[in-house]
Amino acid sequence: MSLAGEVKYHANVSLLGHGFLRYVRWRGEWRLRRPGARRHEHLAAPLRCSPWLRELIARHYLKGRWANLTGKVAWVTSGAPVEALEALGYFLLYPENHGAVCGIRRSAEGLCAHAEAAGYSPDLCSYARTDIGSALSGETPVGRLPRPDLLLCCTNICQTVLYWYQVLAHHFGVPLVLIDTPFVYAEVAPHAVEYVKRQIEESVAEAERVAGRSLSWHRLGEITRQSKEAVELWLQVLQTAKHRPAPITAFDEFIHMAPIVEMRGKPFTVAYYRRLLAELQLRVAHGRGALRRERRRLVWDNLPIWPRVRWLAERLAARGVALVASTYTNAWGELAPLIDADRPLESAARVHLNAILNRGTGHKLEVMRRLVQGYGADGVILHSDRSCKPYSIGQIDQREKLARDHGIPALLLEADHNDPRVFSEEQAASRLDAFLELIGA
Repeated sequence: MSLAGEVKYHANVSLLGHGFLRYVRWRGEWRLRRPGARRHEHLAAPLRCSPWLRELIARHYLKGRWANLTGKVAWVTSGAPVEALEALGYFLLYPENHGAVCGIRRSAEGLCAHAEAAGYSPDLCSYARTDIGSALSGETPVGRLPRPDLLLCCTNICQTVLYWYQVLAHHFGVPLVLIDTPFVYAEVAPHAVEYVKRQIEESVAEAERVAGRSLSWHRLGEITRQSKEAVELWLQVLQTAKHRPAPITAFDEFIHMAPIVEMRGKPFTVAYYRRLLAELQLRVAHGRGALRRERRRLVWDNLPIWPRVRWLAERLAARGVALVASTYTNAWGELAPLIDADRPLESAARVHLNAILNRGTGHKLEVMRRLVQGYGADGVILHSDRSCKPYSIGQIDQREKLARDHGIPALLLEADHNDPRVFSEEQAASRLDAFLELIGA
């Protein structure tokens, strides 16, 4: 890295950027402390740590804007083992998280259309279309994305990511490292762990070559321990919603999960989840819920509908319905016991083999049943996600089995996680209202 690049990075990020973002955070915290601040008819006041979350996310993308000046950049799938890349000093960008930001900020539709105009099918994952559209057009709501030096793709979430990352590798002209995870039908076999572990070792060797430095195993152990602590804290955050009234809903969790996905090896991520957990425990102690009036509780299956998260949250809250858990947010916490800092590569293989989308539909059905039971829920909403087929496959059978075998009402809600053109507000409202009547909300 050049001295001029180093100076430019620290001037824009460390001095101006961080100072401004800290001021915005303090201003947001002050506004939330005022009596009656941001009152909503059905929802409780926002969590007081929300301004800190916004600062962390904004700071991450601010660093990304200038990351090419100071080191290497890796674009990675959300299901990839990244602790070794973190230990090697890479700046990590998650295209799926960027896609979610685009969905929330209502820019995904235009980016998807740009990819479709270039010949990519509307049936392709809307995250892929969003990010391919962004790569082709250079447009993004976060200012600018850093150019990758390395791509790391793990197939434990779907096979689409392989072809998506091949497109990115061709577009940017950079190496693509693939970690293939055998599908788990029952229990993880020892040979599967060894197979994935060897691939992780090979990915480390390639990452070292691109970075021009050797991996510090001591540093890898430290980062793995920080990841484990953050994931354990995240699981505790989720479990606070077992209380009545629930101090947090899955709609909040969809937003507050950002650090556990793309910043989980960082000390500040551990600090953030400690504060979030403490705030939720305080709500529990005082009997305060995320809704002003909680009458019924539901579990959510699949990805959020990012462009309509607020609409859904307010519509359910108006009926006194708390979305207390989701298979999506739970997936980022349930595997905490498998993380072992003393055996970081082997434990990474186990963790990423056991991802919810790398297991059968019967496993997901059991996860939903456990969440309903553990969180005292009255039913399940299964988001039939048009462009995330691996997460949506088997949902019709799962809905029927939940009702027939376990007496759990379930609604199949058709939409898409990032493409608002697929969402019909009238149809969704009609189905939701009928289902809520069924469960007595």
